[in-house]
Amino acid sequence: MKHQPLWALAAALCIGSISTSCSENEGPGTPGDGEETVSRYVIAATAGGTDPATYLVTTETLDSGELTTVGQGTETESGSNWIFYGETYLFNFQYNDGAQGTGFAYALDPATGKAYEARRYTYNRTTTYGMWGANVITASTNDGNKEQDADGNYAKYLQFNYLNALTGNTTTGSRLAENFLGNGEVVTFAGFEEANGKLYTSVVPMGMSHYGVNTYPDKILDTKYVTDHNGGSGSGSYTPGQIPSTQYPDKAFVAIYSGDSFDDTPVIAETDKIGYACGRNRSQYYQTIWAADNGDLYVFSPGYGRTALAEEQVADKQDGSMHTLYKVQGTKPSGVVRIKAGEENFDPDYYVNLESLGNGNPMYRCWHIAEDYFLLQMYSEGKDNMAGTSAPRNELAVFNGSNRTLTVLTDGMPAASTVSSFGVPYSDNGYAYMPVTLNDGSSPAIYKIDPKTCSATRGATLAADGVSALGKLSATAQ
Repeated sequence: MKHQPLWALAAALCIGSISTSCSENEGPGTPGDGEETVSRYVIAATAGGTDPATYLVTTETLDSGELTTVGQGTETESGSNWIFYGETYLFNFQYNDGAQGTGFAYALDPATGKAYEARRYTYNRTTTYGMWGANVITASTNDGNKEQDADGNYAKYLQFNYLNALTGNTTTGSRLAENFLGNGEVVTFAGFEEANGKLYTSVVPMGMSHYGVNTYPDKILDTKYVTDHNGGSGSGSYTPGQIPSTQYPDKAFVAIYSGDSFDDTPVIAETDKIGYACGRNRSQYYQTIWAADNGDLYVFSPGYGRTALAEEQVADKQDGSMHTLYKVQGTKPSGVVRIKAGEENFDPDYYVNLESLGNGNPMYRCWHIAEDYFLLQMYSEGKDNMAGTSAPRNELAVFNGSNRTLTVLTDGMPAASTVSSFGVPYSDNGYAYMPVTLNDGSSPAIYKIDPKTCSATRGATLAADGVSALGKLSATAQ
């Protein structure tokens, strides 16, 4: 599978269904004489109260105006993850609690200036996503049906979906997730970042499966970590004979791919300055590795290892008997490290303790804005209140990589107590546009964030229940 950079794809992309080949008259292309490129900002929003629908609303500006889903929005299928592939497609797929699902790709109709459904596809379970060349990638770690140990336990595999923007085709791939880092643990990936002609992904160790415990017994740091009961829930459930959480909470690993396929063997960069690098919400793993404009890769960690209890009394899920669950409890605070452009190891002279700055809070998610400025969403009530899906995350901050500074955004922003949720921001012309849903009865609004002045300006508002993502789509008028 060969990959192409985004700039090389712009003229080649065309729009059609997966089962329909592209023709010269289908979809956007490179403008020629007399042709005009039409661009619109696209906002993914929900409206409808107790029975909400999802809409894509287009606008020529995010800086001002009052928008509505009524008459302006294109109703779409609901989605928990939105990926803009350049300015050509907006991909949408639903979390589905680990099940297979149907996804959609939307494009811009240059005649109407509205978004429309261009493609439909199926995909396997996904816990993280990103882009690599011509593909939107979704990935997860799942039970396999190939390699077994002597007791019949199957090894777990990293499974990938490739959604090709050139052809509309979907393909899958897999790779053994067991002992991926050489420490006996099963892993998953968190986010994908293209930079310097390479692909970077955070590798998150998750403990040892039944297969791992039986196959790599020398990798067990202490036999007390091997469970003797049934526990957990959802994707975190476990049965006797496995280690359900990582033995290495205070390390971060980044896989660096120089080829064009996950079948290749990556270089693994490792550091013990921070814990594993990802944002977490249930079994979703969010990207926290981003490249600055100069190619330096910044790797952020919330410091989740501290939320594991070293020793906990739990009831067996089947018979209710009490057992002790042992875990390796992390100590590393939320922090950021760096891999310099052209290097394949962490910069030994770079480390920032994020909790020593700003309001002392750990970070949850982050995004690149411009140059070496990054927008951080913070756990707003400190490290002792970052566990669980309902942990408050109502604070934003700007981090500057070269200056090693973190500034909490207060100038022009609504009070944290009035914030219901943040969406996924969009960076444009050196600014970050962040959708904010409030709990004070007012409409969601887009806030324009200037990273250099660490100030925000309230922009367009949208009559809706919530806004999940925004970006830009372009198409050529024929």
